[in-house]
Amino acid sequence: MGDGKSSMGVLGGVIMPHAPQFFTLPDTEDKATVERISTLAGENGRRLAALAPDVWIVCANDHANQFFLQCVPPFTLHVGGEVRGHFAGRDFRYRVASSLSLALLRRLQEEGFDPAFTSTAEIDYAFGIPMTFLGIQSEVIPLYVNAYVPPQPSMERCYQFGRAVARALSALGKSAVIVASGGMSHFPGTERYGSPDVEFDRALFTRLEEGNLRALLALDERTLDDHGNVELRSWAIAAGMLGERKPDIVQFEPSWHHIYATLAFYGGRAERSDVLHYPSVHPERVKLTEALHRLANDASERARYFSDPAGYAAALGVSAAEATALAAMDQKTMVALGVHPLVPFLAKLQLDRQRGR
Repeated sequence: MGDGKSSMGVLGGVIMPHAPQFFTLPDTEDKATVERISTLAGENGRRLAALAPDVWIVCANDHANQFFLQCVPPFTLHVGGEVRGHFAGRDFRYRVASSLSLALLRRLQEEGFDPAFTSTAEIDYAFGIPMTFLGIQSEVIPLYVNAYVPPQPSMERCYQFGRAVARALSALGKSAVIVASGGMSHFPGTERYGSPDVEFDRALFTRLEEGNLRALLALDERTLDDHGNVELRSWAIAAGMLGERKPDIVQFEPSWHHIYATLAFYGGRAERSDVLHYPSVHPERVKLTEALHRLANDASERARYFSDPAGYAAALGVSAAEATALAAMDQKTMVALGVHPLVPFLAKLQLDRQRGR
């Protein structure tokens, strides 16, 4: 399962649709749209495979085929040696990373989750379409999430489950890519099937493509149901696994019955290097910061400062640059030196007030 050269944890992933029309290709389906989606999926599959993950975790919902009347777990991991399925004249068959799946189950139990597991459950087009389009050849772990049978797991619970999976992979020294399959606004089996909520989905997608994957957590059960987005629970699991990442590739394709959306992540987490507006207190600026804090909160301290700003600053035992900036109450220079900006701001505010300005 991997050569040990890969980084640990979640290397990347893709969120993509799985509409059955991609295989059945009815006359109502725009063939050019299908071609664009499948072409992009093939490229995403090659890019993700190049990351050399130990396993592909493929997360999707069951369409009330297997988990419906007898048992409906919120999350289910496949632990069998292989997983099979069939849809629209196509057979699906993939090797399952069963030992890793079992190890993940144990770790998830330690994390406070109790996912179900199966050795024989099949996969339908929710798994088969993305796995086919991506061209997956390696071992997989199918992860089923309950999207259609109330009570479903909340988006917060799905997100936290994804975070737990990512932590478990790191603890086990394994790497993975996540494939989350599900459609945006659509209403299969209802009178609203031909009325996707394009406006709602476009607004949400805009936030996701900016890297704000936590925007999914604002969607409660009724909102998901009202806008035909119950399948976004798989997206929330992927968001938890991926963390704060901006997608490398995005695609938003409305159709008459679905919103086909793709978000692909190859580049890892983007670490920002720019300084926060309100940084931690710099250890070399503690004396100056203490003086500024006294000036902001003590009228007698301000009176001492007014009598001789330069002498007041020199007596602190700070650097020449700090003393010069303090004597001039030069906020810009003090902030550039690493002083928390709120402190000189408040000090100057109180000094100006005491001067009567």
